[in-house]
Amino acid sequence: MTSLIKENHLKQVGMLGQPIWLDDIRRDLITGGELRCLIEEDGLRGMTSNPAIFAKAITGSHDYDEDIRSMALDEKDSMEIYEALSRCDVQSAAAEFRTVYDETNGKDGYVSLEVNPHLAYNTNGTITEARRLWAALNRPNVFIKVPATTEGLQAIQQLISEGININVTLLFGLPRYRQAAEAYIAGLEARLAQGKAVKRVASVASFFVSRIDTLVDPLLEEIIAQGGDKTQLAKQVHGQVAIASAKAAYQIYKETFGSNRFKRLADQGAGVQRLIWASTGTKNPEYSDVKYVEALIGANTVDTIPVETFDAYRDHGEPKARLEQDIKGANRVLLRLSALGINIEKVTQQLEQEGVQKFNHPFDEMIEVLAKKCSQNLGRYALCNQHGFAASFQANESRKVPKEKVVTGKSACIK
Repeated sequence: MTSLIKENHLKQVGMLGQPIWLDDIRRDLITGGELRCLIEEDGLRGMTSNPAIFAKAITGSHDYDEDIRSMALDEKDSMEIYEALSRCDVQSAAAEFRTVYDETNGKDGYVSLEVNPHLAYNTNGTITEARRLWAALNRPNVFIKVPATTEGLQAIQQLISEGININVTLLFGLPRYRQAAEAYIAGLEARLAQGKAVKRVASVASFFVSRIDTLVDPLLEEIIAQGGDKTQLAKQVHGQVAIASAKAAYQIYKETFGSNRFKRLADQGAGVQRLIWASTGTKNPEYSDVKYVEALIGANTVDTIPVETFDAYRDHGEPKARLEQDIKGANRVLLRLSALGINIEKVTQQLEQEGVQKFNHPFDEMIEVLAKKCSQNLGRYALCNQHGFAASFQANESRKVPKEKVVTGKSACIK
């Protein structure tokens, strides 16, 4: 058993104090036994999702068609169907991770579900939606994901005070990360002031990494192409800004959660808000496909990895704690960026705005696809009903689902 653990690069990362989560969710992953295999053989410790991931899962396969058909016939609208499908998958995945959650005393074993992306700039709407999703999921090992917009951060503080587990998402910049940590701590303080327990309130902060380089690298390449005295400086920081930003965020994390202020909460049982490295898949084909995973291995953090990167790291990763290596060098990268005339705060503000849109578009497309599928099924049903064949139609539709599939509970949580 020991030799197997040493040979598995993903498990080795976990042994260095950084649990690996999977940035993906889809029904066949859960029902086909693959998720259970990843947990047992690769040491997978959690799962994240977002509107784009769900859109791809629901519209890119036929795994959900029977449930969509059934709910359409029950006159559910496309939003109700999406919520039922996503809730079912998250609950099913959370059940698979429950042992991890229990064994780690609530530190790992979580699955995330994001609020409607169109609520990113609506504080009250986010609070209402998060409360509803939290109650509907009814699992201790789930996170409600809320984007770290100004409006989202206000919601996060309130939700934490209510004891709702929150995954703060779409974090790109250091000032925003400080605000996310502040929202968590202030929420815990408010909860404690109400005489309520803080021990089981969990939160993580998802800091998006590779997208920073995706936006900054072209700016640096323009400077390099122009020539001049800034060329060499631009070459030195090219491809380094994302990792430097993440390392700087980790220093803020240590400062914040090592403070006397947080110690008072920790004495009451509060846990730290760990950083999750998100967007760690490599987007530039010139870089190593495990570039960001390798650089950010460090204790008391989490890395949520897309499937392709997960497989790549299992194959040829080189696990070693590197997160706190050359912190001075990381700080120099950020200072040099300023010297080159690139305002990193403006960059991260742009990334936040684009991040919201990147979730809105696939979400809207998915809702449209679901609406079309509902219309198709209802249209066929209406045609049968017009000719008095509705009962026969429903009977025929039900026969399309083999009885053994119903028994397995593939979509047993759909009501």
